[in-house]
Amino acid sequence: MRAPLSSLLPAALASRFAARPVAVAAALAALSALAQAQVQPPAGAASAAQGTSAETDAKAKAKDAADQTLERVEVSGTRASLQRSLNLKRNAAGVQDSISATELGRFPDDNVADSLSHITGVSISRTAGGEGQKVSVRGLGPEYTLTTFNNRILATDGAGRDFAFDVLPSDIISGADVVKSAQASVMEGAIGGLVNLRSASPFDQPGQHGVLRVEGDRNLMSKLNGAKVSATYSNTFGKELGVLLGVVYADRKVRTDTAGNDGGWTRNPISDPAANWTGNAWGGNIDPNGNGVLDPDEEGLIGPGQFRVGTIQEQKKRTALSGKVEWRPSDALKLTVDGIKTRLNSPQVGYQQSFYTLFSPGRWSNIKTSNGVVTGFTMDSANPDLMLNPELLNLTTHRVVDSSVYGINLDWKATETLKFNGDVYQSTSRRHSGGQDTYTVLRMNQPNVTTVNLTGSQVPDIKTTFSDGRDLITGLASGAFGPSDFNTHYLGLSGDNIDDKIRGLTLNGAWAVDRFNIDQIQFGVQATRRDKNRDLVDNAINGGENYYSGTNAINVGTLGGNVLDQHLTPPNFMNGVSGSFPRSFLGFDVPNYLAALQAYNGKPRPDGGVYDFSLAAPVWNPLQSYRVREKTTSFFVQADLSGDKWNADVGVRLVKTKTSAKAWDAKISSLTENGPFNYTAVYADPVQIGQDASYTYGLPAANFVWHFDDKLQLRLGAAKTMARPSVEQLAPTSTTASVAWGDFTQVYGGNAELKPYSAKQYDASLEWYYARNSALTFAVFQKDIKNQITTSWQTGVDIGVPGHLFNVMKPINGDKAKVRGMEIGFQHLWDNGFGVRAQYTRNRSRSWVGAEERPLEGIAPATSSLGLLYEKGPWSLSATADHTDEFVSAINVIGPGFNERAKAITWLTAQASYEFNQWLKVSIEGRNLTDAKQAYTLGDGKITLPQGYNRWGRAFTIGASIKF
Repeated sequence: MRAPLSSLLPAALASRFAARPVAVAAALAALSALAQAQVQPPAGAASAAQGTSAETDAKAKAKDAADQTLERVEVSGTRASLQRSLNLKRNAAGVQDSISATELGRFPDDNVADSLSHITGVSISRTAGGEGQKVSVRGLGPEYTLTTFNNRILATDGAGRDFAFDVLPSDIISGADVVKSAQASVMEGAIGGLVNLRSASPFDQPGQHGVLRVEGDRNLMSKLNGAKVSATYSNTFGKELGVLLGVVYADRKVRTDTAGNDGGWTRNPISDPAANWTGNAWGGNIDPNGNGVLDPDEEGLIGPGQFRVGTIQEQKKRTALSGKVEWRPSDALKLTVDGIKTRLNSPQVGYQQSFYTLFSPGRWSNIKTSNGVVTGFTMDSANPDLMLNPELLNLTTHRVVDSSVYGINLDWKATETLKFNGDVYQSTSRRHSGGQDTYTVLRMNQPNVTTVNLTGSQVPDIKTTFSDGRDLITGLASGAFGPSDFNTHYLGLSGDNIDDKIRGLTLNGAWAVDRFNIDQIQFGVQATRRDKNRDLVDNAINGGENYYSGTNAINVGTLGGNVLDQHLTPPNFMNGVSGSFPRSFLGFDVPNYLAALQAYNGKPRPDGGVYDFSLAAPVWNPLQSYRVREKTTSFFVQADLSGDKWNADVGVRLVKTKTSAKAWDAKISSLTENGPFNYTAVYADPVQIGQDASYTYGLPAANFVWHFDDKLQLRLGAAKTMARPSVEQLAPTSTTASVAWGDFTQVYGGNAELKPYSAKQYDASLEWYYARNSALTFAVFQKDIKNQITTSWQTGVDIGVPGHLFNVMKPINGDKAKVRGMEIGFQHLWDNGFGVRAQYTRNRSRSWVGAEERPLEGIAPATSSLGLLYEKGPWSLSATADHTDEFVSAINVIGPGFNERAKAITWLTAQASYEFNQWLKVSIEGRNLTDAKQAYTLGDGKITLPQGYNRWGRAFTIGASIKF
């Protein structure tokens, strides 16, 4: 990084500037004018220049023309991208890997996260449609990673700091660096790694350039299509002014087939205190022999609480505008104004069949058990409160994210030995989904006999036969069920409004020393202010979610309003998943449903009064709303050193953080049981609570590179690093919303006094650049983490609700964690056009909370990637397989040692393109060519249970680009 206009700028003034980017921008502009005046040649120089001979002028013009011709040679394609990335790695000050665009406005993959997964130490998680969304580095989750754009922190639309890469089209990115080691001059906030995204410069390819791309895609599983149009224009005017503009529009429909356990697994308590498990059997302890007593062989017995199967359909619309203007009036001055503005509009609709099988006395018969697990039972009770009511579950998610980053950057070479850089920016993210997400359930109301058998498949075998002889599976497939077969039930209306704004100021300087092996001294100050507000809007706080359930349920046939408007049999649904379960659905239109409920206003309500939809409508929920302001000021000084065969840097960064958090608290004043697993809580008036906290960290860092020769080099690094708690963990929120379905759990969001993660980290890397554009690298690392944040779980806690004990969850600072690992990277490009790229990362992590050792959540023990390519003449072919090993995704889910695990997954992509001429290129890309699925299990090493399943299918994209 660069360094400050004034190393003496007070912290308070820096913080004030961070809150006033417009004022700082004006100051930078004024400084630019001053610097421009200082570097103008004196008047006499112009007169002397007029006396230059015509021959000299001709030679100069010829040289300029030749230089300009050389500058305009465009090197593009996959090989060129790999070459640039390898050069960036080789010349970096620390341990770093990079990805570069294959050409103007074209990243190696359609998704930035997918491209990052090709490099050592990086793994990703996927969202609907299989698109990469969150990035983890060196086995540490997204919360340990900081994402920036042109070294500016990116605001996020989630509750935390981890960036969702699906909001950012890859077309506006020219490169990405994953910085794994630390330097004093590099922004703090990451322990796993810092991901810096870079935009292109118009001077990367001087002259006028443009490209227009059109793409169409199709998913073979879902038979759904999509399209994208993007354009990039770049022009330079002499050597002084450059302009770059980009625009992207994409519209893609995707489908995700899914199965899971929304209600979780029920597990009986264990009397031995050492087991630390008092059970979560809300309906009563599972009692196979029906004696009403928890027998020794029934302790810890596990049974299914709820399972579901269905499909999620999403339409992703993306728009993006990007721009950059660079002004270079002289070799000593460069002023850059740049920005991006994006919108992701991706509504989701989930159609699912749900089975709430939770045990209750008299509800199960013919119970079969094996190895501590209920593997089969029958539900044949005639009691309406105990019989199984198959449910039609409709989930919608309203996600419209508006993001932007704008900034001004000034480079000024004041003298031959002194350089300055100033940067001011604002980054924002806005997602207003308050009250617009739905979790709505219609419940079938006929007497039936149901058998459930666990087979080890992702979905149990289930057979439901109604008293009139209809069968659930065949009836859904043939359209035998209609509105009169359903009653209204759970009506969950929720969603949060999130506004995230980050303002930043950086003032850096570098003083060239060139004495005593010191090349330069870098110094700087950085100030940021982050304001993140969350307002939850739902109908849990006012009991509206159960307003139309129980005795107040309305028959959907009576309700009218064309609520059930679809009969769905998705193509290729759950192919490869064995078992007997519904593969067809009735889909209902949520807007029609809500309109029909409002039209029912004024009709008599069985419990008294009349129906009034406003009593079920979502309202502001103060219990999970917050305001967090975080101000940071950091100062650094760093010495860059070198000798005949070595170079190094050593420095320290001093970071001060102030946090102010506000939230609201409300106690449960009464609790009403509406029926089995159905409660309404009444809350006292909310009371605002506030917390302030601050901390100061000194972060020393040192890096050393020894050059054995011009091909082999050794890197060593040591540093102290830190990562701040997730933003929502700083807000003192709490919720007991789960009491609505009988789960008596109080979840604390966090508190402002949580300490940041801190780590002592050590890096060593041996890099052999044995041939042109080829390398073999080996790296090892260790991170000793303190204050790592995890979740505590207490059972049987009295929180002041008479007759009920609660489970209590809260984030806490754990004692410590240790992560060790190794990375191997290989790249070889032959002159005949062929090439190979491979990487393997292995890490081992351990953590402790008190005296208990726990695995770190979300850390894959190994990732690997293998890529093959051929690029020669007009042809470009490549294929890449990215593999992520099985890892723990959640700990102690149903007691100590019962962890959720994400199964291993391999993602295969391939691309081919043909360039007809310098203007026209066509391409085809295949994603997830092996039809990989993401499966989750729950177990303790002896017992393994299905926990979740997602399938996305294969997809292909055909595109054409025109250059000018």
